[in-house]
Parts: sequence; C-alpha cells; structure tokens
Amino acid sequence: MILKSKDLVCGYSKKPHINPVIKNIEFQIEQGSKVAILGANGCGKTTLLRAIGGILPYEGSLLLDGEEVRSYKRRKIAEKLAVMTQLSQLYFSYTVEETVMLGRYLHTNHIFGNPDDRDKDVVEKCLRRNGLLEIRGKQIDELSGGQRQRVFLARTMAQETPILLLDEPTNHLDLRYQAELMEYLLDWCKEDPAHTLIGVFHDINMALSVCDQFLVMKDGQIISAGSKDVVLSGEILKEAYEMDVESYMQKQLSFWS
Repeated sequence: MILKSKDLVCGYSKKPHINPVIKNIEFQIEQGSKVAILGANGCGKTTLLRAIGGILPYEGSLLLDGEEVRSYKRRKIAEKLAVMTQLSQLYFSYTVEETVMLGRYLHTNHIFGNPDDRDKDVVEKCLRRNGLLEIRGKQIDELSGGQRQRVFLARTMAQETPILLLDEPTNHLDLRYQAELMEYLLDWCKEDPAHTLIGVFHDINMALSVCDQFLVMKDGQIISAGSKDVVLSGEILKEAYEMDVESYMQKQLSFWS
C-alpha cells in the first residue's frame, strides 16, 4: 500500500475544519495503481489531489509510505511524487527548456546546480514527447495556454518520481496531444510496476483509456471506489453527475455511426 487516508478533512483555510471541501474521506491506493478521480465540478477532486501532494493542510490521517504527508519536508515529498495542477505557474520568465529543466533540480545539489548529461537526456526526452523541441528556446510567457500545459507536463515528467499526480492533464490540449499524452502515460506505467498514477479527469472516456481504479466523488465525499466493473455503473455515475451519464455517452457515440 502506498497511500491511505482516514477521516481526512481538507479545504482552503489554515484550519481545514473551517469550511472544508472534503470531509471525513477514507481510501487506500496500492502501489502500481492507475487511479482516476471522477465527479462533477466542485465535488472536491482537485482539493483531494492537492492534499495528497502536500500542497494543502489537512486534518485526520493521510499516509504516504506509512508516514503522514504533512510530516514530509518539501524536498523529500518531491522525491516521491510529482504534481501538475491546473494552477501550475512560474514566477519568472524562463525558456521552455529551462522550465522543463526545473523538474531536475532534485537531482542536483541545489536549484542552481549544473545539469549533467543524464539531466539533459531526460529533458530532451520530455521535450520530444510533448512536442516542444521546436519552441524550446521560447519564453514561457509567450506561449498559448495549450503550449504552456505541455511545458508543465514535461516539467512534471522530468522530475522522474514513482508517483504522478495530474489534475485534468489534457486541459487545453489539442486532440493530437491528448492522444499522445494518454499513450505516454500508459508507457510510463508499464516501465516500472511501482509507477503509480493518480489523476483528476474531466473526460470519463480518457480516464477509462488509462486507469484501472476509480474514486467517484460527490459533495466532498467518496461515494464509490474500486475497479471499473464495481464503480462505473450507471447508477453511481448518475448520482455523482446528477444525469444519466451512460445514456448520454451512448448517444454521443451514435453520432459516429
């Protein structure tokens, strides 16, 4: 087991029990799982992901490899997991390549450490996989939203951690890059049985193409957890999204026939 929570409460106040977004959540995630967090907007998906990533304070218990997430130093937790949220940003204008290289700072003695050949090879691979080679010298603040999203994905991948946390990773991406990202994530999961993916997905079909475990949320609670066969029944999705998701998706597919 890699992650386990009990009575988890989290929100955006310094005291999580004041106006909590998620309330008394319990779940566990095994090493090597590919987990999708699903639910309607505002149900607490991103809040849960940010709690797991050590970004938000929480009450209750949230164990990562047997230790409370809140007890980890930032550098130590960054060795275990890489986080890409919808709020990814930079406070200085770097080039695309420099931004991706920031994902390697854990592998040097300090943030301004000189990258070695291994660092450069990893960054080159991440630039290529995300279609960024031709704009590697551009300033990050000159890019479109979709291009920035690909840069932040590349930076996250360059960190080379056993756990990836992704918040709607295909947001702003063209179809081509959505498809390529899904293929990359599948390849990444196959590279090492310990690789664990936890993602918030807006697109259920996208989640199904990558993930084998699902957490379905509503109103700050997990209403179902498990495999596709257990979780993604019409009734559970109807409760989570307050609509007949199964019929809607079948109708969408019918337009292609």
